[in-house]
Amino acid sequence: HSPFDVRIFQKEARSLVKAGYEVTLIAQHDKEEIVDGVRIVNLQRQSNRIKRMTKTVWEVYQKARTVDADIYHFHDPELLPIGLILRKGKRCVIYDAHEDYPRLILSKHWIHHIIRKTLSSVFEFFEDYVAKRINAIVCATPYILDRFKLINPTSIDVNNFPIQTDFFSSSKEKTFSRSICFPGLIARSYGINELIGSIEVLHNVKLILCGPFESQAYADELKSMPGWKFVDYRGVIGHGEVVTILASCAVGVVTLLPSATNNYSLPIKMFEYMAAGLPVIASNFPLWKEIIEKNKCGICVNPLNPDEIATAINWVLQNPSDAAEMGRNGSKAVLEKYNWEVESRKLISF
Repeated sequence: HSPFDVRIFQKEARSLVKAGYEVTLIAQHDKEEIVDGVRIVNLQRQSNRIKRMTKTVWEVYQKARTVDADIYHFHDPELLPIGLILRKGKRCVIYDAHEDYPRLILSKHWIHHIIRKTLSSVFEFFEDYVAKRINAIVCATPYILDRFKLINPTSIDVNNFPIQTDFFSSSKEKTFSRSICFPGLIARSYGINELIGSIEVLHNVKLILCGPFESQAYADELKSMPGWKFVDYRGVIGHGEVVTILASCAVGVVTLLPSATNNYSLPIKMFEYMAAGLPVIASNFPLWKEIIEKNKCGICVNPLNPDEIATAINWVLQNPSDAAEMGRNGSKAVLEKYNWEVESRKLISF
């Protein structure tokens, strides 16, 4: 992860500093420095995945031992062997499981389809083996917690909900706009083809995309679509710029495609839209429908159907009063329950 990753640095590390912990973050960075009370110990940046999974992992272990911490809290599945070694050295070790990685491996197109299932099974066996032997597991969603509770009873879900204060001002300044947005990784499984297809149907709506493409080939594919002329691609940007974009848009879209991981995920962007006072157009997964419909903050659609996505976008734009009410409902829900302030107290107590 990057040194200023939102979950790791902005939320967990900074919250622990405020609670009185001395926090050191070992991450790929240009220099050693202290930011917001967090001491960053820098790792060399590696140019490819193989080097990150070998050379960087070994460097993490060496620097972790030098830090000599009371608690080691790691976030990358590549570091599972390091977590196991530290635990055998009688250190207190916590694994932060951001994803259901065995199921996620099955959807990785850069892994050859012939070995995906075997690799998923091998990884799950090893992840379970380590999880049983370390002290505790912090899970990013209740779905991931359900799995790890059976392996290590000392597990908790600390959901990746937004920091409410980041979005509070933007939720109060909504103006009429014909822009919709999707910030984050631009990947096929996130329904980007279908989303661009929906704005091609509408013609007069701008889609703001920001974030890295999953591959150059996929970027080229999207840019060749007829609907790309309605896309405003902002590149890879910081968290603060995302907040500014949300303040300028009328709708937040999160139409991930059905999969074993997506169906039970709690994407941070959905709650960031809510926090910013945006009506949400989301995939009609049962878990997401329960959140969206219970809080009356958006519309759920079939993510595989560009026409249905377009119809929902058009309805929001044609009904600004109802859309504003949805936005207020979403902001209220985040203020009351779907926020990092609640989750940080769970983490600190744990």
